[in-house]
Order: sequence, then structure tokens, then C-alpha cells
Amino acid sequence: MDIRIGHGYDVHALADGLRLVLCGVEVEHSKGCVAHSDGDVAIHAICDALLGALALGDIGKLFPDTDERYRGIDSTKLLKEVTDIVRAKGFTISNIDCTIAMQRPKLRPHIDTMRQRLSEVVGIATERISVKATTTERLGFEGREEGVSATAVALLIATE
Repeated sequence: MDIRIGHGYDVHALADGLRLVLCGVEVEHSKGCVAHSDGDVAIHAICDALLGALALGDIGKLFPDTDERYRGIDSTKLLKEVTDIVRAKGFTISNIDCTIAMQRPKLRPHIDTMRQRLSEVVGIATERISVKATTTERLGFEGREEGVSATAVALLIATE
């Protein structure tokens, strides 16, 4: 049986007046991610985990921020394309686990919606998707509310 594990990590700075999109869900906040795309740090980490499991590089290789086609793009579209690549390579996504680190806002009220949105995009059961949120107890760039980071791991299983 061919099983692959991938890990992803992404960081974006936060700035006043921008949209905050996490796991394909817009979260009300005074700050949002500075990015070429919509800045969905969680989806970017998930994409990197999926691509990494297949040794296909990272999201920047596939969707470079120098390409105007991706300016402001909804990151769920990027995730959909990555999942299509995973399936085309003969793998299914067994599960995804993502952790988002930021001081504010509290994300717990949005976690179930985030899991559902990821389930719709990736095409696996919500029970196979974990999204967690943590603060950094006011330490580091996340704690100072200068930025947000996300890590993700994904397990892929060959279909053949």
C-alpha cells in the first residue's frame, strides 16, 4: 500500500481594512491578510501539504505570485486544482489536519463552517478534516497581531 504524508506551512502579514479569509470562510475582523491572492493562509498550508506528499513542490511553484492570473484569486479554486492533481496522480485524500495561529479574532465559532467548506472543496467527509485554532499567548508576530500562520498535514493513499 502506498501511503504519503505531507506537511505545509504558510504565513501572511495582517493589515487594517483587508478581508480575513480562512479555510474559504470570510471571518469578520478589522485586519486581513496581505497577499497576492485572497491570502487564505490555511488553504495555502493545506495545498502545500497535499503537494508535498507527492513531492510536487509548493503552492508558489504551481501558482506563482508573479502571475497576474492569481491576483486576488479565491484560494478554494487553488485547493480544488491541487486536489484534482492529487487524484490524477492516483491518490485519495484520507484526512487533513490544519492549525491556525493568531491572537484575534477567536476562531472557535467559525471552525465547523471552515471544516464544511473544506469538505465541499476537497470532496472528503467533514469527519476527515480537522481545523484547530490557537493563540500564541501574545508571543511572536501572531501574538502581536502582525500576522497569522497555519500548519497542515495531509495523508494520501494510492487508489491503485
